[in-house]
Amino acid sequence: MLLCRVRALGEGVARCGLSLRRGAPLRPALSFTQTRGRSAAPPGDAARAAGDAQPGNHRHSVLLPRTLFPMKLSGQTLLDRELQIQRDCGFEQLYSWQRERKAKKEFCLHDGPPYANGDAHVGHALNKILKDVHNRFEMLRGRKVHYVPGWDCHGLPIELKALGELQTKDLTPLQIRQKAREFAEAAIARQRAAFQRWGVMADWENCYYTFNGQYEAAQLRVFEDMHSKGLIYQDYKPVFWSPSTRTALAEAELEYNPEHVSKAVYATFPLATPPSKLAASLEAPDKVSVLVWTTQPWTIPANQAVCFMPKAQYSLVKRADNGQHLLVATERIASLTSALGTDLQSLATFIGSDLEGGVCQHPTISGKEVPLLPASHVTMGKGTGLVHTAPAHGMEDYSVASHFQLPVECMVDEEGRFTELAGADLQGQSVLEEGTFTVISMLRAAGALVKEEECVHSYPYDWRSKKPVVIRASKQWFINTASLKDKAKEVLQKVRVMPESARASLLAMLDRRTYWCISRQRSWGVPIPVFYHKQTGEPLINKHTVAHIAKVFAEKGSNSWWEEPIEALLPPDVLKKSKAGAVTDYERGEDVLDIWFDSGTSWAAVLQAGEEEASSTKTKRGWFGRSSATVQEADPRADVYVEGKDQIGGWFQSSLLTSVAVRNKAPYKALVVHGFTLSEKGEKMSKSLGNVVDPDVVINGGTDKTASPAYGADVLRWWVAESNVFSEVQIGPKALNSSRENINKLRNTLKFLLGNLQGFDPRTQAVDSKDMLYVDQYLLHLLREYSIKVTDAYNEFDCGRVIRLLQAFITRDLSNFYFSIIKDRLYCDPENSLGRRSCQTVLEEILDGVTRSIAPILPHLAEEVYQHAPGHDEGETLFRSGWIKSSSVWRRPGLEEAVEGACAIRDSFLSSIPGRNAVEYDLTIAIEPGLLFELMESLQEEPTSTSSQLTELMMASRTTLTSALPRDLPADAITNSGSFLINLEGGVIREDAAYTIAAVPISLSRCPRCRRYTSDVPECLCPRCQTVLGHPQ
Repeated sequence: MLLCRVRALGEGVARCGLSLRRGAPLRPALSFTQTRGRSAAPPGDAARAAGDAQPGNHRHSVLLPRTLFPMKLSGQTLLDRELQIQRDCGFEQLYSWQRERKAKKEFCLHDGPPYANGDAHVGHALNKILKDVHNRFEMLRGRKVHYVPGWDCHGLPIELKALGELQTKDLTPLQIRQKAREFAEAAIARQRAAFQRWGVMADWENCYYTFNGQYEAAQLRVFEDMHSKGLIYQDYKPVFWSPSTRTALAEAELEYNPEHVSKAVYATFPLATPPSKLAASLEAPDKVSVLVWTTQPWTIPANQAVCFMPKAQYSLVKRADNGQHLLVATERIASLTSALGTDLQSLATFIGSDLEGGVCQHPTISGKEVPLLPASHVTMGKGTGLVHTAPAHGMEDYSVASHFQLPVECMVDEEGRFTELAGADLQGQSVLEEGTFTVISMLRAAGALVKEEECVHSYPYDWRSKKPVVIRASKQWFINTASLKDKAKEVLQKVRVMPESARASLLAMLDRRTYWCISRQRSWGVPIPVFYHKQTGEPLINKHTVAHIAKVFAEKGSNSWWEEPIEALLPPDVLKKSKAGAVTDYERGEDVLDIWFDSGTSWAAVLQAGEEEASSTKTKRGWFGRSSATVQEADPRADVYVEGKDQIGGWFQSSLLTSVAVRNKAPYKALVVHGFTLSEKGEKMSKSLGNVVDPDVVINGGTDKTASPAYGADVLRWWVAESNVFSEVQIGPKALNSSRENINKLRNTLKFLLGNLQGFDPRTQAVDSKDMLYVDQYLLHLLREYSIKVTDAYNEFDCGRVIRLLQAFITRDLSNFYFSIIKDRLYCDPENSLGRRSCQTVLEEILDGVTRSIAPILPHLAEEVYQHAPGHDEGETLFRSGWIKSSSVWRRPGLEEAVEGACAIRDSFLSSIPGRNAVEYDLTIAIEPGLLFELMESLQEEPTSTSSQLTELMMASRTTLTSALPRDLPADAITNSGSFLINLEGGVIREDAAYTIAAVPISLSRCPRCRRYTSDVPECLCPRCQTVLGHPQ
């Protein structure tokens, strides 16, 4: 029975491709799984040989690492080296080179345009480097990358900065536009230089700019398409309005201040006509008032109704302190009792719908009556359950007015001041300042003020002026997003979102947006291509007028709207097609398009090919066409958009809505949403707090180089890659020093690899994997696993996982394992021996694989290593030579079992001699006959050896493999035992094999050359070293 079992196990080993003969190749076979544990092993004497002086004349014979590759670079040397690498390795030409090469697949990352209003900051660094890492990865994999950097050039922020203290009333629109354009161009030049210094790969001569005439023309074509479908329309309705900058704003242009303080009031609207259902039950309806609460008392003069929740319960209450009768929501009585400081006695209770038909007296306008109306926006979270409604100053209020045909009277001008419609007492007063106090005084005088209080709440501010906004009705151009939302949500479900948690935010933002105001009352932007009849004010806009304006803009730019005579903008043929009157009957519109519409149509200008203008300028303006193959696509989409989470309600959404409107599909296949950059303490960066991190200072150092050293571009890139970009990302000295230290550790590993490849040419001296030592083959197996995992991590935009995989591979698989056992073979074996060349072949593969794996993150370091690495001609660059070249034949499951079984035994051995050197021991391994024994026998043919692969793995000086420990072990023998689980053929053959080890201090002498205890005579060379040096044995 025993012989049968042994024979079966032997056949199992053979089926796994393992031979018992030393050096026999291992062939790919069955899939293995195992328990695996490998601890760090202390280096042997050979590991110290590089640092210790060799006795006698043996030092020159030891093949120590030699390389000119520096372990560290710092200061100006580092900066000069990075710039030299950029020049020598053709960083500027790389994008054009890869666009011109043949490639089966294309990868398109569409650049969200940064705003051209200042210098590059760390937020830009996070975004641009993250994009570049992925672009370089895709390019290395052989794809043709389409990445056109762009800039968002229009808008109020640029206009404000460009004008400074100048007053716009003293300047013409063209003068304002000229100053804004000059400011934007200067900012673009500075930002572009920074992006190039960071190593971002792009064709920097062919970027896209939203002030470019061709881009503006593409934008107008989208505008015309949406207008012809009825999606763009003009209307008079409330919008967010910035008194400080005198323009309408979109939701994406707002910032919310959670500490804003408003003057809130409780005010009464006396009941003038009781609701018909309650008329009989109210004893004295003329003494009843409806109680409202508002944080915007300045809107009360514009009140047109008081709204209630139809299905909620309401009560008539009596104040205990003054007997006043008030109508309030039953649910709010307890809170109101506390707020008003008096008991409220309930006199009657009824359903909200019973209030319908009631009419109230306006508290500040004598003789004006306002109805009680049902509304869905009324809530019970705050206030009284009855909502003061001013249609000109609230989105929900406007909806109520539209439904019930209420007047929409705006009493506030562009500067946020009351107009004459508000009356003489209020005219000219700022609604957010003295106007609020005047209204409160009017309520008090009318006996309608119940209570005045300060309310701290979140309030919208202008994102650029940092001042509060108001909601104000005005005539604007809108996009009907309500009709696009369902389709937008449908196509969004087909878009991959990373992280997936961001999808909910995208959908929520779409739900909140019922319409999109796209007109702005400024000069620096793309003019809305509309003409107005001088007498009637009717707009003239159709496909003929817009198409002609688009053609003019493509040729002359949007300045032509002001520069050209109106006859050039409205020629006779266009007027005829439009069935319009004489050109003298019309005047140009003065509004410009929202910058979110500007950037949101970038897909049409940069990605979509096929328009006549785009095709005719493809050679000149490379960004219009993606490739000859792509031009044939009906609606090309970007593979991915990558931006910060603030773009969930910004560029991601505006691009989605415009693309769905025109093409019925999303402009992107995937979205990557990253977090914001914060200080090292997790605070928002602010000049006032002194915690702003300037990427230029990070790279080049500050005035005080001790406090702000020059880290170089690769440290900045490592910081981006190492961070969890899907959450908030912190940066400061601690993070940067850590990044630099990690890169230096990596350089140390790369230096070791390069040093041991001195004189090795993989093109002529490489060993075929099937002829390698088992541990070398095993490292190729691990390298393949590493390359697969790294590739998967890059595909997921998870650069942090790439770095974790890299560090684990270097620490666990290389430094703590492979490097610690091969040094003797590298340094002391014959230079051209199979064992040494086998090891060098693997080291070269490791060097190549590790270098390529970190190249997207650290392009400067990768190219520097490549310049020192063997195996290629001078002048070749890494980025033109492809991705990690791992082979499927490296996957050897049977080999994995053999080496990892030996590692498990080694762990038991090393744990039994803590603090001692393994090379000082003679090791005996006892394994009962079985699969594990035969696996170990494949690593050591003879029973006892000082030079077997098993001895190398054990790091001992001599190893004996036997089926049982000798009974006469010396007293100082150290024993230990363990087991190793083997699974063959998916568990068909399964064995939990036990083993026992005995470690005895070695009786042999230490060789003065290799420092191993393998010499028969003290102070004499061991047999191996005698052979290497040609000494007689």
